[in-house]
Amino acid sequence: MTQEILINVTPRETRVALVENGSLQEVYVERTRRRGLVGNIYKGQVSRVLPGMQAAFIDVGLERTAFLHASDIARTDEALEPRTAPTPDITRLLREQQSVLVQVIKDPIGSKGARLTTHITIPSRYMVLLPDNATVGISTRIEDDAERARLRGIGERFVAESEGHGYILRTAAEGAPAEALERDRAFLERLWRSIQLRAEHAQPGALVHGDLPLVLRSLRDLVMDHIERIRVDSRENFEKVSAFCDQFLPDIAERIEYYPGERPIFDLYGVEDEIQKALDRKVQLKSGGYLIIDQTEAMTTIDVNTGGYVGHRTLEETIFKTNLEAAQAIARQVRLRNLGGIMIIDFIDMEEAEHKRQVLRALEKALERDHAKTQISGVSALGLVEMTRKRTRESLERILCEPCPTCEGRGTLKTAETVCYEISREILRESRQFEVERLLVLASQEVVDLLLDEESDSFAELEEFIGKPIEFQAEPLYTQEQFDVVLM
Repeated sequence: MTQEILINVTPRETRVALVENGSLQEVYVERTRRRGLVGNIYKGQVSRVLPGMQAAFIDVGLERTAFLHASDIARTDEALEPRTAPTPDITRLLREQQSVLVQVIKDPIGSKGARLTTHITIPSRYMVLLPDNATVGISTRIEDDAERARLRGIGERFVAESEGHGYILRTAAEGAPAEALERDRAFLERLWRSIQLRAEHAQPGALVHGDLPLVLRSLRDLVMDHIERIRVDSRENFEKVSAFCDQFLPDIAERIEYYPGERPIFDLYGVEDEIQKALDRKVQLKSGGYLIIDQTEAMTTIDVNTGGYVGHRTLEETIFKTNLEAAQAIARQVRLRNLGGIMIIDFIDMEEAEHKRQVLRALEKALERDHAKTQISGVSALGLVEMTRKRTRESLERILCEPCPTCEGRGTLKTAETVCYEISREILRESRQFEVERLLVLASQEVVDLLLDEESDSFAELEEFIGKPIEFQAEPLYTQEQFDVVLM
């Protein structure tokens, strides 16, 4: 398996693509006017405490107040309590106008404000510093028992030598020498002290520490041993990346390349086409089957269909093969589109329990490479698979698109015929309420054409019924659903 990271930088936008065996797996977009907030640390001020929701709204200087739940508030007595102990009442933890150091764990999404925590975490290349939690964690992706034991020993030594700090050893720490881990720890300790110092002197609502920009963040979070090279298409950013790696990530410095080609790097790898496809509802499978992916405010639904695939001798075998292929495609689309929250997958109904088990296993295995945490349930009585994926940033569709102003995000429009009948009802309503000489109907060209053609007889009858002439005028700027009845 070969993996490359492609970095495309323009003055207004930065895009990072993770390509695996020539196929786009993940893409990240950050715009200068709307940078992500996850990882940022603010000195917030409590604006409202809501006991009924066990939460508080915190002013951190953003357009909307951010949300802090009681379970996300660090407490001095937390280490002494069992994990099953109930969360104390929010009014015992916070009061209005109180200053509190908070970190963003979820960007504002839709109409919701940012989600906050006071459990500060500061990531670096090999580990994550937990300033208020003197524990050691090891990435679950590190499977070798001997290596886990080695890293745990190093982590426990760090905890013993620190001032009550804890550490999570990341996947990148696997095989890293103890000296490199020690340098990482020293850097994190210095960074935390500087954050504390800035927080002491900052005004409420001030940004105390901003997470790295996308280019550098992707190097910290995405680059593993199997990443063969990182290609940057901007000379200025290539130099910045090289300087950053020389100082903090010397082990990957030699894998960074400047791409000087005239052809855009995303075109060279077919990334632009894949991004366009990732905005479509329909995803075609190689076998002839297809997926339909719909995002809503509450959840994402994924429907699997055989389409034109009739390749096997029995129906059950055809369905099984389609579902197996769909499981691989779903895992890729979830990563590529950065879908999060609750997902409902409607695989084609399978009769055999072994087929269901294999399809679920294929989905789980395909999601193992996902950087976000996922959880999958079994097949329900209705044949649906429920799945959750940790959502911290907006999906690709929400970043690149906006709701259609014509249908207002519904995805459908009233037919011209429906609008014609609405117009006739409005004419009756207006003619009974007001004294008029004639009526003028303003509507889209499609509706006016229908009124003058197929519906002309019914409107002639209506004209005779109300005893007033009705005129029609096409308005080129009207959508199909828009119309006005003007009294003359």
